[in-house]
Amino acid sequence: MNLDFAFLNWQVLSGFVSKGLIFSIQLTLIAMIGGIALGTVLALMRLSGKPWLVMPAAAYVNTLRSIPLVMVILWFFLLIPMIIGRPMGAELSAIITFTVFEAAYYSEIMRAGIQSVPKGQVHAGYAVGMTYGQTMQLIVLPQAFRNMLPVLLTQTIILFQDTSLVYAIGAYDLLKGFEVAGKNFNRPVETYLVAAVVYFVICFSLSMLVRRLQQKIQIIR
Repeated sequence: MNLDFAFLNWQVLSGFVSKGLIFSIQLTLIAMIGGIALGTVLALMRLSGKPWLVMPAAAYVNTLRSIPLVMVILWFFLLIPMIIGRPMGAELSAIITFTVFEAAYYSEIMRAGIQSVPKGQVHAGYAVGMTYGQTMQLIVLPQAFRNMLPVLLTQTIILFQDTSLVYAIGAYDLLKGFEVAGKNFNRPVETYLVAAVVYFVICFSLSMLVRRLQQKIQIIR
C-alpha cells in the first residue's frame, strides 16, 4: 500500500473535520443531558412500585435496549417526518434519537445508583416528615449521582463513539468530515485511518480522566 498523509494539513482539518467534530460534541452533550434527565425519570418510575408507572417505563427501557441504535436512527429519520408531515433534518433527528435511545441506558445506571443508597437514609427522610419527592431530591439522588458518576461518564464516552452512526442518515459528524476529505483528495484509506486515531485519542483520554475521577471518589468514601 502506498499511503500518503501529506494532504492532511491544518487547512484540510479545519475545513472538513472541525464542523463534524463540533456537531459530534454537541450531539454527545445534548444527548447526555437529555438522556440523564429522562433516564432519571424512568428510573424513578420503575422504583415507584406502582404498576401504572413501572410497566410503561420497563417496556420503554427493555424495548430500546433490545434494538440496534442504527435501526432506531433510521426509524426516527424516516417515520417522524411522515407523522408530522414535514422533513425534520438529519441533525435534529439525530439529536432526538440519541436522547431517547440513551435514556434507556442512563435509566438503568440511575436505577442502580438509587438502589445503592442505603434504605435507612430513605426511612430517615420519611421520619423527619419529607415526602417521596423531597427524599429523592435532597437525599437519594445526590448520592446516587456521585456513586454512578464514573459509569455515567463511561456511557457518555460510548455515546460519543456511537455518534459515528449518524452517517446512515447523512448527518455531518466527525466521521463524515473525514469521509468528505478523503473523497475530495481521493485518499479514503488515509482519512479513515486518521479518523480511527482521532477517535482513539479522544476516547482514551476521556477514559483516563474517568479512571482518575473514580479513584478520587473512592478516596472520598
